[in-house]
Parts: sequence; C-alpha cells; structure tokens
Amino acid sequence: MNPKLLFWVPALLRVALVFAAAGVVWWMSGPVSALALALLIVVGMLLMQLSYLQQLDEWLTDPHSGKLPDGWGSWTDVFARLYRIRRDDERNQAELAEWLARFREAMQLLPEGVAIMDDVLQLEWCNRAAGKHLGLTLERDKGRRVTNLVRAPEFIDYVILGRYEHPLTLHFRGRKLEVRVIPFQSRRQILVTHDATEAERVEAMRRDFIANASHELRTPLTVVVGFLEIALADPGMDQATRLSHLKLMTEQAQRMQRLIEDMLTLSRLESDEYPLKREQVDVKALVEAVAGEARALSGGRHEIEVHVDGPDVMGSLDELRSAFGNLASNAVRYSPNGGRIVLSWQRGPDDLRFSVQDSGIGIDPQHIARLTERFYRVDKSRSRETQGTGLGLAIVKHVLARHGGRLQIESQPGKGSTFIACLPNTSLHA
Repeated sequence: MNPKLLFWVPALLRVALVFAAAGVVWWMSGPVSALALALLIVVGMLLMQLSYLQQLDEWLTDPHSGKLPDGWGSWTDVFARLYRIRRDDERNQAELAEWLARFREAMQLLPEGVAIMDDVLQLEWCNRAAGKHLGLTLERDKGRRVTNLVRAPEFIDYVILGRYEHPLTLHFRGRKLEVRVIPFQSRRQILVTHDATEAERVEAMRRDFIANASHELRTPLTVVVGFLEIALADPGMDQATRLSHLKLMTEQAQRMQRLIEDMLTLSRLESDEYPLKREQVDVKALVEAVAGEARALSGGRHEIEVHVDGPDVMGSLDELRSAFGNLASNAVRYSPNGGRIVLSWQRGPDDLRFSVQDSGIGIDPQHIARLTERFYRVDKSRSRETQGTGLGLAIVKHVLARHGGRLQIESQPGKGSTFIACLPNTSLHA
C-alpha cells in the first residue's frame, strides 16, 4: 500500500470519530457540550503528540535501541522504523569495530613498521614494529609530532619536504631502515619502515665470503699456473725438479679441492632444499671412525684416546661425522708433536656431549667468539702450514644448529683447548 495512505487513512478516521462523537453529544446535549467534548479530545491528542515529541527528543540525545519508547497511532510506526534503523546501525558499528580490531591485530603482526600521521605530522597510530624501529610508544606519543620524536636530520628533511618518490635509507638506533611516506585520504599520511639491518649483514657476509674464497683460491691457483708456465718454458727441466713441482701442484690442487668441498658442504647445510634426515647413529662406531681418521692424519705424532660412555642418537650420520671429524682434525693440526688428544662421548648435565680435548697451543679469549666465522683464523700462517680451509668450525656450527645443538669452546693459551659439541636430549634414540 502507498505509504501516504498508511498515514492519512488512520488520521482521517480518528478525525471522523471525533466529529461523530461530537455529533452524538450535540444531538443529546446541544452544541455547547459537543464543542466542549471536541475541544477536550483535540487538546488531549495534542498533549499526547507533545509527550511523544519530548520522548523522541530525549532518545535522539542518547540513541540506544533499548531506550526507544512505545507509541500510539502513527507514532507506533515511527518508533518501529527508528528501532529498526538503530538496530541496523548498532549491528554495523559492531561489525566495523570487529573488523577494525582484526585489522589492527593484523597490522601489529606485520614485520614492517606502520604509523599513521595527520596533516601536521602528529602521530595517530602505530604498530609494534614501528615503535621498535623508531622508538615510538602509542600511549605516550599519540598526538605528538613525529618529527619531534624521530630526531634524525635526514628523516625530518624527507618528511617535511615531501619528496616521497624514493624511499629514505636511515641509520637510526643501531638499525638500517628503509622509510617510505604514503599520502592517503586528504589529510593523512602512512609512514612505513622496513628493517634492512639483517639484509645488510647477510650482504656483507656474502661479500666477505666471496672475497675470502677468491683470496683462498688465488694462492693455490697462482702456484699451479706458475709451475705450469715454468714447465712449458723449460721442456728440458730435470726429473727431480719436475717431480718437486708436480708434488707442490698436487698439494695446492688438493687444497683447492678441500676448499671447494667445504664451501659446497656449507651451502648444502644452509639450504632449505636439504632438510635434515634423521637416522639411528651408532655413536661408538662413529667416534672410533673419527679417531681412526685423526690417527691417520697424525701419522703417529700424537697420542689419541677415545672414551665412549653415552647412548646412540637420532640424526644425520654424514653430518655428525663431518662435524666430529672437523673437531678432531683441528686438534691434530694445532697440537705439537707428542701432544695428547682425547675424544669422548658422554651424557652432560642436561644434554649429550662429544668433546675433543687437546694439549695444543690454546686460543686467546678475544678470538673465541669469532672462531666459527668463515675463513676466520687466529694464526693465518700456521693455518696454511696445517692445510686448513678456515671453514671447519663454520661447518660444525651449522651441523649442530640443524640438530638443535651448539658448540662450546674452552681454551687457555699455551695449555690446550676443549671443543664440545652439545646435542639435546631429544636426539636420544628411543
């Protein structure tokens, strides 16, 4: 039905009833009584309308669906419509509040820093990453100018000048940050920060690794190429000299081969394409095999003992053999002739431990923290004499990390060293 008819038909019926009642009274009591009755009914209806208007005004001051009054006549339909509109509005507000809470929760989990600023650069909101990157605290800093909170000249120039075509590289609070400002709406801006510290560290490691690997390969290649040039330039070289050169070239080629093999091992250990494959490892047989390799490398120049008093474990046999073998071969290389080396496998207080104790030259405490860095050497000249690649302890560190373990180093200069490969009890074979 037409909404206008829904309003006017009841209204006209009520007017008709008033006239009908007045007509009856006129017929029974005369015109004065009829006019008095009609006036009384009209005044009552007017007061009722004013009462509903007052209630509507009070509700509009504090509109809640639960406080909406009931009505009579046309007011019933008006209040019913207002109730439906208010309920829909409350439901929409609840949904918006829920979505806003989810959005803020998601923004808090982002690794990128996000801060919202108004047109005068006052902070309106920021997530935890932005607080960590820029030292902001939402509860404390909301409403304050971001340029007063981040006191870096290049950042202030970047934000105030509005040259947002390219990101800003900012070194702030010991971090390397990439900062972008994105204008949105008409009077707000989003400040986005990305922590590039780790990427810079990885890039520096990559550059150092390439430089060190190139340096390590250059020396043996120079020797091999040099001897080949001599041999080609002097076809009549005597047999003894030729054999000496061939021996040196063989040694340098083997050095390059060991270096390349260690680099490939490291690459494989760091790659996600080679997940750890666990198997039952007979640790006693493994330690005996490592001891045999150490004795072969020593050639009888050292006293090598083995003590096994621990259980078998679950892990990668090849990787553990590489780690244990590197520790044992280092002990042989850096222990003087007649030195004593002890290989042991036993339970620790809260873990399992393979330790290599030697009576070698020892290590100054300032070097211990860097021993597992690639190509780091305490004594470069001695390392070349012992034919080490400088990657052994880096391999040990990565193997133990893949098994959930760690490397512990104890050493005193002149008194020897103890390298302990600690594996968690979760490695135990059931």
